[in-house]
Amino acid sequence: MLADADRETKQVATGNLIVLTGPSGVGKGTIVAQLFERMPDLRRSVSMTTRPQRPGEIEGHSYFFVERPFFKSKIKSGELLEWAEFAGHLYGTPKEYVDKELMAGFDVILEIEVIGARLVKELHPDAVMIFIAPPSFEELERRLRGRATETPEKIEMRLAKAKQELQEKNVFHYEVVNDNLDAAINNLEHIVYAERLRIRKQVSQ
Repeated sequence: MLADADRETKQVATGNLIVLTGPSGVGKGTIVAQLFERMPDLRRSVSMTTRPQRPGEIEGHSYFFVERPFFKSKIKSGELLEWAEFAGHLYGTPKEYVDKELMAGFDVILEIEVIGARLVKELHPDAVMIFIAPPSFEELERRLRGRATETPEKIEMRLAKAKQELQEKNVFHYEVVNDNLDAAINNLEHIVYAERLRIRKQVSQ
């Protein structure tokens, strides 16, 4: 036996990186907010964006709202885990917080765009990939038009993008259909618990 504690290697299980995505209007934000009420031990990575802040959104909780030059500086310095541009605005995930929480053993939720999800999968092959889908494209269109936060032109852009994204579900491990909100949250919660039971790699500290 090794009596010297300094010679012992402490094994710590890393957390799961859970990537959650889906088309605009599918209800990702609502689902994630309620998931955190049920599972407060999760960690949420807050994305950075150059788009304007919408009514009800909170700085540092919904997004970090920044100017384009600042965002570009983060890309250049390699401080973003992923980033993408849509409708003239940049979106990205700060890397430092995610890495720190994973190494501490916490599960981290990334609620990001489909393009960004593919990039994260390349960097983190063990990431849990979850696609939130609408019950139908018609219902998705109804939700997008109903929230009335964007111009008709931008809504059309989001609908065109959604059609493409719905064809990319094969990139993901799970599909959760947001038809009934409570059922969708239950399904997502079960996925998180199931992934915690999976045998995972150990890292030395």
